[in-house]
Amino acid sequence: MPPPLFLSSGDLIADRRFEFARDLQLKGDLAAAADLLDQTVELAPDFVSAWFTLGEIRLELGEHDAAIAAFRRARDADRQDRHGASLRLMRLGAEALSDMPKAYVQTLFDQYAPRFEAALLDHLSYRGPAILFKAVLAVRAAAKQPAFFKRAIDLGCGTGLAAAAFARQVDRFVGIDLSPGMIEQARGTGLYAELEVADMVEGLAGRPETSADLIIAGDAMVYVSDLAPVLAQARRVLASGGLVAFTLETHEGDGVILGAGLRYAHAPSHVRDVVQAAGLSLAHLEAASPRTEDNVPVPGLVVVASMP
Repeated sequence: MPPPLFLSSGDLIADRRFEFARDLQLKGDLAAAADLLDQTVELAPDFVSAWFTLGEIRLELGEHDAAIAAFRRARDADRQDRHGASLRLMRLGAEALSDMPKAYVQTLFDQYAPRFEAALLDHLSYRGPAILFKAVLAVRAAAKQPAFFKRAIDLGCGTGLAAAAFARQVDRFVGIDLSPGMIEQARGTGLYAELEVADMVEGLAGRPETSADLIIAGDAMVYVSDLAPVLAQARRVLASGGLVAFTLETHEGDGVILGAGLRYAHAPSHVRDVVQAAGLSLAHLEAASPRTEDNVPVPGLVVVASMP
C-alpha cells in the first residue's frame, strides 16, 4: 500500500488514530479498527489511506455496501487512485471492468522493484520467461526458421527476467515499463540498448513502423484488461514475419475478468478473437502456468502471434 495520503497532513490526531486502527487490524480486532477509522475520516475527510483501509476492513467484516462506499471515498479523494480502490470496486461488482489506474501500477511496482526478483523466483516459482522462450522456439521450429531476432521489444520489462531468457537470441533489446523503479533495476542488467518509462501502448506508439522483429511481454499483460490497443500497436511495429509473444492468466468462463489477485484473466476464446481482430495470425496458444500461489499453479496461457 502507498504511504498514507490525506489532505490535512498536519492533523496529527487523525494520523495517530489511523496508526492505532492499523495495529488493531493486524491484531484481528476488525470491529474496533473500523470504529477508529470512522473517527479518523470524520476528522480528516480526504484521508485516502484511512478510507481505503476502512473499505478493506468492512469487506472482511462482510459489510458489502459499506465497503463499496469507503472504496469510492478513497478513489474520489485521490483521482490518480494510487491505492487501486477502483479495482476493489470492480471486484465487488460496483463498477464495470476497465483498465488499471496507471498511478496504481506505477506505485505498486516502484515499491516492489527492489525485491521483485526474489519474490517471484523464491516464493512464486515464476517461470514466465522460460515458457515464453519455449513457445517462440516452437513457433520458429514449426516454420523452419531460426529463432534469432535483430530487434526486440520487452513490454513491461520489469527487472529484465524475460530479456535474460532471450538474450542469446536477440541482437538489440528495447525495454518499456511504466515503473521508473523497475527501469532502474533493468538498467543494471546491461541487457537493454534502450529503456523507456511508458505504458505498453504509449511505448509502442512511439516506435517506427516495422521496427521490431520480436515483441515479448512476460507476466505483464495480466495488468491489461483490453489487449486490442496493445496488439494493434504491435502489429504496426512488427516487421513482416515478426512475432509477438506473451503470457496471460486465464479462467474457465468467457471474456475478461479481474481475478482475486487483482490481475486480469483472459479466456482462450477471447484471446483468439482479439488476435484475429488485430490482423495477426495466431501461431501458438497453449495452457501454461506462469507462477504458483499458495502452492497452486495459477491457470495461464502462453500466446505467440505472427505478423503476416
